[in-house]
Amino acid sequence: MPDLVDEVDEEIRQERAALLARRFGGLFAALAMFVLAAVGGWQGWQWYENRNAVAVAEAFLAATRDAAAEGADSSAVAARMAALGAGAPTGYRILSQLRAAALTAEAGDGAAALAMWERVSADASADPLYRELATLLWGLHVLAEGATRAAEVQARLAPLAAAGPWRASARELVALAALSAGNTAEARRGLTELARDDGVPQGVRDRAQRLLSGIDG
Repeated sequence: MPDLVDEVDEEIRQERAALLARRFGGLFAALAMFVLAAVGGWQGWQWYENRNAVAVAEAFLAATRDAAAEGADSSAVAARMAALGAGAPTGYRILSQLRAAALTAEAGDGAAALAMWERVSADASADPLYRELATLLWGLHVLAEGATRAAEVQARLAPLAAAGPWRASARELVALAALSAGNTAEARRGLTELARDDGVPQGVRDRAQRLLSGIDG
């Protein structure tokens, strides 16, 4: 399972550039019809917003570096990430919450981390990509705690396993939930499908094959 966490974290980093590209171009076009004084006021506001976005980006990257440093205090950096998200633009707010949840889990407070992923998953203002990712991470860490909520994980991840950008990872977790609950036949079926599916990442296929080997002895 740590490999899956690393894979998802890498996908988070790859999406960061897309979030940075979001602008308020439509609003600027409308305001361009106003008199010069109004345009000047808008430009001043844009300057302020851009300066704020740059400050948030720098703070986010600094916290990310600190989290990766040897001997880092995950709990302290998680608190920084959570505080950063409170006043950040939507993209960085969601990323900060996701990182804060991961660091909180790393610090050993699984219940708090799960609650944070739940909040992102339920946040209607967040991009569906990140809401689904929060659900995926929630499911991964619920399974890491044991089999007692395996059926809940399967139910929550079933829509993600059916379609969408996280389909392969969700299918893997659904199979792991079945295995965790003792439903060996169901787990074997799901893992076999993953191992034979050329449309999923090679890493997922390889893990599915290793799990199948373990099941079959």
